[in-house]
Amino acid sequence: MDIGIEEVVQLTDPFDVVVIGAGPGGYAAALYGAAAGLNIALVEKATVGGTCLNRGCIPAKELLEAAAVHRAVASAAEFGIVTSAPSVDAARLFARKTEVVDKLVGGVSGLLKNRKVTVLEGTARLGPDHVVAVTGGDGSTTDVVGTNVILAAGSVPRTIPGFEIDGGVVLTSDDVFELDHLPDRVVIIGGGVIGCEFASMLCDLGADVTLLEALPGLLLAADPDVVRPLQRSLAKRGVKISTGVRVNGHTPGTTGTTVHVEGGDDIETDMVIVATGRRPMSDDLVDASTGVVVDGHGFVEVDDHCRTAADGVYAVGDVIATPGLAHIGFAEAMLVVKQILGERAVPIDYSGVPWCVYTQPEVAWAGLTEQAAKDAGYDVVVSKHPWGGTSRALIIGETEGTVKVVAQKRPDGSPGRILGVHLSGPWVTEQLGAGYFSVNWEATVDDVASLIQPHPTLSENFGETVLALTGRGLHT
Repeated sequence: MDIGIEEVVQLTDPFDVVVIGAGPGGYAAALYGAAAGLNIALVEKATVGGTCLNRGCIPAKELLEAAAVHRAVASAAEFGIVTSAPSVDAARLFARKTEVVDKLVGGVSGLLKNRKVTVLEGTARLGPDHVVAVTGGDGSTTDVVGTNVILAAGSVPRTIPGFEIDGGVVLTSDDVFELDHLPDRVVIIGGGVIGCEFASMLCDLGADVTLLEALPGLLLAADPDVVRPLQRSLAKRGVKISTGVRVNGHTPGTTGTTVHVEGGDDIETDMVIVATGRRPMSDDLVDASTGVVVDGHGFVEVDDHCRTAADGVYAVGDVIATPGLAHIGFAEAMLVVKQILGERAVPIDYSGVPWCVYTQPEVAWAGLTEQAAKDAGYDVVVSKHPWGGTSRALIIGETEGTVKVVAQKRPDGSPGRILGVHLSGPWVTEQLGAGYFSVNWEATVDDVASLIQPHPTLSENFGETVLALTGRGLHT
């Protein structure tokens, strides 16, 4: 365990907080608590930043941005810019990904050091009386004690029967970021956020992509009206999409493998990416005597304040059954630290959290889908507006997608509170803020329609869509 003499001395006294896991939930708790003056120990068995910085959000979006650059160069002639067809330098592609990741990991590490967080490298296990046993790579164990303990151990990729992960032919989403080359042919199993992002990125970089999903559609958590443009775009760019299908293992060949689809044709491919989601990394995380309860799916059970059944023990991030998003981990970490500090802590309304998918076109939403609003008993009114009439979208040459606003219908038939905002199209992940605020501040259609949108921008499409609900839209 790589700790200095001064740090060893510190370990003899209880910390205000011991955090297990240095992913978004864990490092956010450490930084937020340290900024408030708490003495904090942070235990991490791998690299600071967790899945998000090292094997998830950040490297995925860096590769997706590379795909966007490739797409832009390939279509440059439309703008009167003549260039040769772009090719991919895979070594540089993945090297830049590593550079971005390393810079961000270094930034978080620097923040932890500057705020005097004690970082311990090793595998942690919570025992009775808030004692956390930290086992280093050399097998030695050091006990640290926290007046409070936050479990933020994160998650690992889910796997499926018949597809043993080898890191070469059959990969998890984590393994993709360790590649030094791109496949010519790839089968992606799973049509959720991870699978769709990989499909979009790899097809733009020249791979022959097949996307298989066992459920009836892609991105089932999103409103279908913003998923359809994505599915059309993927198909137009050559992605072969099959939903409602199951796979029955694969047969390795000399260079790749053959995926067996139940009731369908076999698919020969160079690589299989299993993108069927992630599961909590709670194995051997807590001793049963602590009173912390882990359910049958591996999630640590918590209440709406992220408190476990054990006094002074909290859990945040992917290890609990809330949306597996980095920014949710941040929010949960701050919620917990506020309680430790004795401050007012308001539970998170998970029905209104922001979701972003960085495909081409992008997909983003906050609040209830149209169907979810109806299922909740709301009488709703809906406005949808495409991008074809938005000047900035035409200027940049990206008009796929739609903006959809779901509002509550008042007894007199007029639109009232905005219940959900759903976007697909150019840079909608950067535009979701206005929709998120509208939903979570319980704004009405009239509230938002009265605000001025800058022109020409992409963001004015949201304003136009809301304005149309008043019956006096300008361009609808």
